[in-house]
Amino acid sequence: MNLSPRQELILRKVVTAHQVSGLPVGSKALAAAPELDCGPSTVRHELAMLEEHGLLAHPHTSAGRVPTDAGHRYFVDRLLPTAGQGQPAAPALELQLIRREVDEAMRVTTETLSQVTNLLAIVSAPPINTATIRHIEVLLLQPQVVMVVVITSTGGVTKRVFGFESPVDPGLVAWAAEELNGRLAGVGLGARTLRSRLSDPFRGGTERAFLEALSPAFTDLAATAEDSLYVDGAARLLTEHRVQDLSQINELMEMLERRVTLLGVLQAALGDRDVHVRIGSENTVPALQGLSIIAAGYGLPARKLGTVSVIGPVRMDYGVAIRSVREAALQLSHFIEDVYEVT
Repeated sequence: MNLSPRQELILRKVVTAHQVSGLPVGSKALAAAPELDCGPSTVRHELAMLEEHGLLAHPHTSAGRVPTDAGHRYFVDRLLPTAGQGQPAAPALELQLIRREVDEAMRVTTETLSQVTNLLAIVSAPPINTATIRHIEVLLLQPQVVMVVVITSTGGVTKRVFGFESPVDPGLVAWAAEELNGRLAGVGLGARTLRSRLSDPFRGGTERAFLEALSPAFTDLAATAEDSLYVDGAARLLTEHRVQDLSQINELMEMLERRVTLLGVLQAALGDRDVHVRIGSENTVPALQGLSIIAAGYGLPARKLGTVSVIGPVRMDYGVAIRSVREAALQLSHFIEDVYEVT
């Protein structure tokens, strides 16, 4: 649809005013804006036209208008100013990720993004099967108890304890640590060659049996791992009456607990080249239909590994949210590239 410049200006003012107050915006307040060279009657006519286009709604309790989901979509797609066009700059997003492990980087990104946007922030971590084995420790805890520690390229640490019927030779434990590091360091957790690297027909029976007993510490790692979500700022959706439908709040909290549905929603952002924006009723998941989600993928140049996102009320500040999500995804991508390159 094509709007006149005056209609676009009025729609922009209704959206931005509603973002701040959450209240319907009246024609008298709009007509007082110096950018509009027309009176209240003309503004009322333009408001009626915008309502006819489905971009504004007219609550029965007020003479003012509020933007619809379609109105917010028009604003995001066509009216949202780009950086440097007279809009106040978004708060700087400084993630300070240099040399941090990935787990901590996910937490820092989530916390910072939530603070900057004042919204619920969610970051999905890279799947564990994209990581490689960095280092392995084999430790004799007790004469018949051995612990295997696996450190991955993303900084993840897993531990697994194995019990044996008879005491284990300390020399065998030391040999196993050296052998496993030599064979598995640098191998991807999702690699098909992982199991074959653990087998060697020329090994002695004792050594072969010992490594076979320890093999689940590596072969089961990727299969049993769950995708991690880092969430911060849930309380922000419950304050200041930003989400007023209690049933919707309950649905959202349940979705955050289940996480599987939310992971599916975020996966959609991996297919978009830029920021993924879904406003209100555009969301297919009922728990999100009164909210908006802004998401962007991050990762390696040839492959996105996860998403950075914020969820908030439909009347959120889309300019700040989109810029912040885009910048967080960019910084996290640079960090991930350095981590994977180093290892």
